[in-house]
Parts: sequence; C-alpha cells; structure tokens
Amino acid sequence: MNIAHLAIWTKDLEGMKDFYTRYFNGRSNEKYCNPTKQFESYFISFQGGTQLELMRKVGLDARPCVDECLGICHFAFQLESKDLVLALTETLRKDGFTVLSEARTTGDGYFESVVLDLEGNRIELVAI
Repeated sequence: MNIAHLAIWTKDLEGMKDFYTRYFNGRSNEKYCNPTKQFESYFISFQGGTQLELMRKVGLDARPCVDECLGICHFAFQLESKDLVLALTETLRKDGFTVLSEARTTGDGYFESVVLDLEGNRIELVAI
C-alpha cells in the first residue's frame, strides 16, 4: 500500500498552491469548486506519485495549536542529497519562511531540517 494523498485545510488556497509548486516542484490540477458547499481545492502531485490536497471552505477556523499538539505533526520531502537539503533550507529562509530546526543528522540517521509552510505546517526536508 502507498499513501495516496494528504490533505490540508487552508485559508490562502492560491498562496499554498504556489508554495508547493514553486519550492517542491509539485504539479497542480485545475481548481475544483463546489459552490453549494462553498468548497474549493487543488491536488498537487509530486514525483513518486504522492499528492497533497489543499482545501478551503467558508467558515472554518484555525485549530488552537501553539507548539505541538495531537494530530499530524509533519510530513517530509526526501531530497537526493544533503547539499539539496541545505540549499532548499536556505532558499526558504531567504524567502522569509521560518526554519524551525537547522539541518543536522538525527539519531535515526536522517539528515534533515524542519521548515514551516505559508500557514505554519511543519515540513521536514530529509536526505538519507
């Protein structure tokens, strides 16, 4: 089995689509709109087949989570090398995104950094 997709509720649907297509080489489908439910979404496809569904619906409020809370903690993009982890981390920092954890080798053998996307979702950039 493979994970088909992950989904994120978002306030800034267009900004999040641009973030994942620009920095992670995702390909977006055409926007889906359901006016009855006041719902819109994009599917962003990545190399290897995994997809990220970005969704917006009128009336949703952000969950109160300041640091860490129950639920999905992060998702990770595997890059081809440590140098690419370092380069993308620096590009995101330069472009104003938060780097939560500088690149390092973890106890489980990953070389990784942790960054936040446009709306504060945690993303690990990893190389094995």
